[in-house]
Amino acid sequence: MTLPDGRFIGFAEFGEPQGRAVLWFHGTPGARRQLPPQLRHLAHDRNVRLIGLERPGAGDSTPHVYDRVLDWADDVAVVVDHLGVDEYAAIGLSGGGPYVLACAAAHPDRMMAGAILGGVAPTTGPEAPEGGMIRLAQRFQGPIRLVRAPVGRVVGATIQALRPVASAAFGLATRVFPEGDRAVFAVPEMKTMFLDDIAHGSTRGLHAVFFDILLFSKPWGFDLADITVPIRFWQGDSDPIVPEAHAHRMTELVPDAALEIRYDESHLGSLMIADEVLDILLGLWPVARVA
Repeated sequence: MTLPDGRFIGFAEFGEPQGRAVLWFHGTPGARRQLPPQLRHLAHDRNVRLIGLERPGAGDSTPHVYDRVLDWADDVAVVVDHLGVDEYAAIGLSGGGPYVLACAAAHPDRMMAGAILGGVAPTTGPEAPEGGMIRLAQRFQGPIRLVRAPVGRVVGATIQALRPVASAAFGLATRVFPEGDRAVFAVPEMKTMFLDDIAHGSTRGLHAVFFDILLFSKPWGFDLADITVPIRFWQGDSDPIVPEAHAHRMTELVPDAALEIRYDESHLGSLMIADEVLDILLGLWPVARVA
């Protein structure tokens, strides 16, 4: 769809068109089709309208650098209005987590609940925990800002060139991943999903990764302690990208929050429990608003 300023936002829908709307915010990297296959099937069973949104610079969404993570919520409001959605819940994977929190901060009367799977925590200010790859990337904001456009194009073009041998290339790349994530990619349907998503999401470059890193390294535009929407966190205890301490810190700060630690799992392990995540999220939806 086209936003008021002329930018495009790409999205994909699964499930029941008249069901409760659950937004999916992809990871970093990712695009609109980065949803667990099980979740797509569950959407029909749970009467859910599942909507995957692409952030600027991913897939069909126009490259654009927000001033703050919070600004994402303005675009979400336009999209859900366009789709005829009054109330929604949201799930964020990894780099999608901050954007779930942004919507919770901006739309407390409209967003019913949020789920965050291995989500990134703030990297600046008193809310920021120590460690993590994004915290490390904060030191390189200047170079990233300078090279984000050309590198994003090169990375996208490289992925497109590798499409004929994508499966083999993906297999080689995942050998360096932690054991827990390799177990996720070993599931054929999950591997197919990731290959499909990265192929479609990189056709115009892969800019969103750099935009995310820049945004996460700045003040997000809201305080976690001010969020009133119920948020549930899932975190692998062997995650090398987002340390367990990040999930504990956010759970402490968000007033209505709970955390489930996934033992012996790495960054992407929560993708394997889509049924649990969706059912808990729907259970948080106020009963009086379900009709």
